[in-house]
Amino acid sequence: MNKNIYRTVDCGSLRMSDCETKQVLSGFVDTIRKLGGITFVVLRDFYGKTQIVLPEEMDISLNKEDVICVHGTVRERSSKNPAMPTGDIEILAEKVEILGKCEKVLPFEIKNSQSVNEDLRLKYRYLDLRADYNKEMLKLRSDLMMYVRSFMHEKGFLEVQTPILTASSPEGARDFLVPSRLTPGKFYALPQAPQQFKQLLMTSGVDKYFQIAPCFRDEDARADRSPTEFYQIDMEMAFATQEDVFAVFEELYSKIFEKFAGAKVTTPFKRLTYEDAINKYASDKPDLRNPLTVADVTEIFKDTEFNAFKGNIIKALHVDCKGNGRKFYDSLTEFLKSREAKGLAYVHVDENGEYQTGISKFITEEQKTELQKLLNYKPGETIFFIADQKQKAIKFADVLRQELGKRLNLIDENAYNFVWIVDFPFYELDDDGNIEFSHNPFSLPQISIEEVKKNPLGAKAYQYDLVINGYESLSGAVRNHRPDYMVELFKLAGYDKSVVENKFPALYNAFSYGAPPHCGAGAGFDRLMMLLTHNEYIRDVIAFPMNKNGCDPLTNAPNTVDEKLLRDVHIKLIDEE
Repeated sequence: MNKNIYRTVDCGSLRMSDCETKQVLSGFVDTIRKLGGITFVVLRDFYGKTQIVLPEEMDISLNKEDVICVHGTVRERSSKNPAMPTGDIEILAEKVEILGKCEKVLPFEIKNSQSVNEDLRLKYRYLDLRADYNKEMLKLRSDLMMYVRSFMHEKGFLEVQTPILTASSPEGARDFLVPSRLTPGKFYALPQAPQQFKQLLMTSGVDKYFQIAPCFRDEDARADRSPTEFYQIDMEMAFATQEDVFAVFEELYSKIFEKFAGAKVTTPFKRLTYEDAINKYASDKPDLRNPLTVADVTEIFKDTEFNAFKGNIIKALHVDCKGNGRKFYDSLTEFLKSREAKGLAYVHVDENGEYQTGISKFITEEQKTELQKLLNYKPGETIFFIADQKQKAIKFADVLRQELGKRLNLIDENAYNFVWIVDFPFYELDDDGNIEFSHNPFSLPQISIEEVKKNPLGAKAYQYDLVINGYESLSGAVRNHRPDYMVELFKLAGYDKSVVENKFPALYNAFSYGAPPHCGAGAGFDRLMMLLTHNEYIRDVIAFPMNKNGCDPLTNAPNTVDEKLLRDVHIKLIDEE
C-alpha cells in the first residue's frame, strides 16, 4: 500500500489513545511560543490543530504560516487545553522539514481577518480562507450542496447542466455579454438563469429537472447580493401545479434548517397574497419575525389641515417605544431622511389615552376615534406616520418597520420564519403609465386570456416567492406553455408577435410542437447559506467573491486585454473623452 510521506494523520485527530505512537503531521504554523529553550508550535491544517514541542537542541527557525512536516512521538500534555479537541496531547518533534517558507510579512493576522478592510481581505483571499471560520463555511457549503443533490435525486429529479453561453434576452437585469470571434458583431450572453432551457427540457419530455446552477447578472452589489454571479437551486416539473413545487421545497427546506441550523420548522409554510403583504407589512418580502404591522390611514385624514398629509398616501404603525426620549425620535427621523424620506410624523399616546407631542395638535377627536378603531393601539404606545406618494409611502413604511424592529429588539435573531408570497399582479404600470410585466413574462395568469384583455391590471399570476426572515429566497411560477397565449400576453405589454418570435424563438417554436403544463422555481443557494450561518454579507459564504464594485482585487478582474485579442473578436474601444 502506498504510504503518504507527508502525514500519517491530520492535525485534528490525535487523542490520548494515540500516546507513545510515532506520527507524521503536516500543516501551517499557527502560533509560536518559546519557554526557556523549548519552542511550542501549534500546527494547523484543514481538519484542526495540534501542539508540537521542539526540543532545545533542535536548531530550526520558523515563521508563522510556514508550511512544515513534523515527525515525532505523541505524548500526554502536562498543561492541557480543553478548548482544543487535541488539547490532551502533543507531539515531541524528532524531525521538522520546511515544505513552504512564509517569506513575506503577513498583510493581516489570519485569526483576525474578519475585521480587515474588504479589499485587503479579497486581495489576499487565499490567506483569509486559512482562518477557521472560513474553512467552516467552505465545509458547510460543500455538505449543503451534497445534501440538496441527494434530496433531489431521491425525489426523482434529473440533474442536467444547461449552457453557460447563450443568447441575450430581456429578463430584468443586465446581461454579461461575450463577443463571438467566428460571427463578427454578434454576442453570447451569460445566463441570468436557466429559465428557457429548463422549460425546453419540459417540452423534451423530461419530467423533473434540477441543477445547482451558476447565474450571471450585471447588478449593483448589496449585502445580500453578489454583483456578478451567484448559484441557485434550479428546478422544473412537468404535469405539476404550484402546490407540487411548494411540497418539494417545504420538505427540502424544513430538513435543511433542521439538519444544518438545528431549527424546528413547521410545515406547511404560512401564505400571504402579494396584496396582503403590501397592505399589512409594506413589503413583498416581509420579515415576519417582526410583529409590527402597517395600516393605511389616508381616508381618516382626507380632510386634514396638516400640510404634510395633504394629497399624500398615509401609512401608520404603532409600537411601545419603552420610555425612549426625544433623542430616539429625532434619530429615527434623521434615519428616514437619510433614506430619502421627507420626514417622520408621530404622536405619543399617554397612559390616559391622550395624544402628546409630535403632531398631536393637528389630529381631531374624530380622527383619534377612527385611528383607535383601525389600529387598536394601547396607552403608552407611539403612532408613527409616513406620508408620500403611493410607492414611496409603501417603501418608507417598510424601512420604518424594519428599523423599529431592530432598535426596539423586537426580532428574535435565532428564529426562522417562512412565508410564501403568492398571487402577484401579472402586469403593472411603468413611470409613463404604460402596462408592463410585473414579475415574470413566462408565467401563467390565473384567469382566461379574454378576461386578462378586459382588465390587464386586475390579472393575478401563478407566481410565488418564498421569503425567509425578510429575504427573498426563492422565486418561481407556473409557466405559460401555450404560444398563442404568449403572443397575446406580450402584446398587452407592448410587444408584437415578431418580438416573441425573435427574442424567444426556441421557446415559441418548441411550444408549437406541444408542451406539457409545467412549473418550477429558482432558490438562491448563496442566500440560503447566509441564512443558515446568520451572516450579514453574502461574500462571507462564497470562496472567491467580488467586492461591492464588482471587482476582484485578487486577480484584478475586470482588467484590460491586449489589442490583438480585441481585434480577434471584432471589438474596437471608444475613447469616452
